[in-house]
Amino acid sequence: MKAAVVGSGSWGTALALVLCGNGHDVTLWSRTPAGAEEMRKTRENPRLKGVPLPEALRITGDLSCLEGADLVVSAPPSFAVRETGKKMAPYLRPETVLVTVSKGIERDTNLRLSQVLRETTGDVCRGIVALSGPSHAEEVGLRLPTACVAACPELEEARFVQDAFMSDYFRVYTSYDIVGVELAAALKNVIALSCGICAGLGFQDNTKALLMTRAMAEITRLGEHLGGVRRTFGGLAGMGDLIVTCTSMHSRNNRAGILIGQGKTAREAMEEVGAVVEGYYAAESVHQLAAREGVEMPICRCAYEVLYQGKQARDVVPELMGRPGKDELLGTAWL
Repeated sequence: MKAAVVGSGSWGTALALVLCGNGHDVTLWSRTPAGAEEMRKTRENPRLKGVPLPEALRITGDLSCLEGADLVVSAPPSFAVRETGKKMAPYLRPETVLVTVSKGIERDTNLRLSQVLRETTGDVCRGIVALSGPSHAEEVGLRLPTACVAACPELEEARFVQDAFMSDYFRVYTSYDIVGVELAAALKNVIALSCGICAGLGFQDNTKALLMTRAMAEITRLGEHLGGVRRTFGGLAGMGDLIVTCTSMHSRNNRAGILIGQGKTAREAMEEVGAVVEGYYAAESVHQLAAREGVEMPICRCAYEVLYQGKQARDVVPELMGRPGKDELLGTAWL
């Protein structure tokens, strides 16, 4: 099978390695021709250090590599999905399955990223599948056991992606709930950033467990309201991805949050992390979406106020802890 991965960040590269290891004809596209040339020479991506790139993996800066591809993986940062979709469109064909692996919600439009791709590509592909789950690129690159969910209302396309990626270290489940999978992927980044802030403030395990669990209630509340399936949020794309992103130093969102909790501004923290911090961008989109839909999301609202309105992180803790008492099982359970 001919496959192309559009986006040579750590995650796009790791997925290209999975496909290549499964014997597919794979090309990795880099936004910069110079970056592509450097990877071709060194057979390593500086964003995925210590993981050799096999000779069988083609690397290019020319989007014509998409021509004739059976599978195209869209892996740019969330804010670049619209621009990238427009660039990909002329090369796609009706037989192609398009896979979105970026995690976010588009600013202002509040569209899920599969919706952005459907809009920008003219819905030319036979299907758009969201692939998501608890999957640090660094660990996938090292071939450590990992599982994700391939979600599409047309299960035939989800199974096509499952078959393409399944290996002895990368397991893929299918789901029809693309709405829930994409929303869980985007919202968990906001919570990971918030968990990092808690750690930076000096709070410990009890506080992080409280934050993660109650945040999952918020995520599920919004997800169900927008058409997602509740069970999705207790699965790999939901709680699974939330756990791995909130507890690991592989997580850019967690690392950036720690720096913010220690007193740095959001911009300073992102510069120090040196990579895209999706939770920062998602916080604004989620705030817009929750306000538009009238869904109560106090943790996400506080994250937005800290990141965008200059509110002191330490001040939101008594605000959240001082909210009126509630029953945990009435209207808030996510399983």
